[in-house]
Amino acid sequence: MSGWSRANAPKVSFEFFPPNSEKMEARLWDSLQRLAPIGPEFVSVTYGAGGTTRERTHRTVTRIVEQTGLKAAAHLTCVAASRAKIDGIIGQYWDAGIRHIVALRGDPAAGTGSAYVPHASGYSNATELVAGIKSLRNFEVSVSCHPETHPESPSMAHDLDVLKAKIDAGATRAITQFFFEPETYFRFADAAAAAGITVPIVPGIMLQPNFAGLARMAGLCGTHLPRRIADLYDGLDDDPGTREALTAQLAAELCSQLAAGGVDHFHFYTLNRASLALATTRLLSISPHNQDAA
Repeated sequence: MSGWSRANAPKVSFEFFPPNSEKMEARLWDSLQRLAPIGPEFVSVTYGAGGTTRERTHRTVTRIVEQTGLKAAAHLTCVAASRAKIDGIIGQYWDAGIRHIVALRGDPAAGTGSAYVPHASGYSNATELVAGIKSLRNFEVSVSCHPETHPESPSMAHDLDVLKAKIDAGATRAITQFFFEPETYFRFADAAAAAGITVPIVPGIMLQPNFAGLARMAGLCGTHLPRRIADLYDGLDDDPGTREALTAQLAAELCSQLAAGGVDHFHFYTLNRASLALATTRLLSISPHNQDAA
């Protein structure tokens, strides 16, 4: 689908969630081993709502650093923790050899859709969290952004102001919420540039073959789900093989369109599914044959 060479192949990174059982842990490590030869820029590990996976996230990223050649990025949120607690976690990450944090405000402790209430003695938002991280250690810090506007934001202009504040606080990269159409990304990137935002804005690419789950996630984060996507998945509830092939194809097409517009880094939300990530990168001609292995 794409004919880039080793010299100009795009960068990729992969997001995982920490395992909650021995079976899921085995699946995660199988996924990491299968994707490592592609040579990702980094692999990130998510942090559950309200810090519910705090310990599992720490164990997972620490093991990645200790047992693989991959660069691990640990997610960290402000939710349900004091500054002292979060600062302690930041120090633990540094001591474990982790040098990259994905700093997020996090979902409300009461669940998505409820009002966000900062911890009384915690960081109020992601901007404060980024500043806190950078004041303690010289981490690389990635932050999130929303090309279709955060569900709680009154406007795109407000969203861009928030993103600019996070960058000014020390963030070095923004990773987008997932989207389905290249124009969505390019409109946002142009608006960000006009607002004085100069750090890389990396498109987040969702690899979710379950359409019901995809539609649910899109609804929660305010992502427009085109009718053509719904039509393609229609009638495939009992055909997981076709759904996975379709998911990889759609993701690869989106990446190719973004690459044609100059994008050179893709961040894949893997849902811990190595096969889909491998299929997508293969469709893009990104493989161990044209990127250095990790």
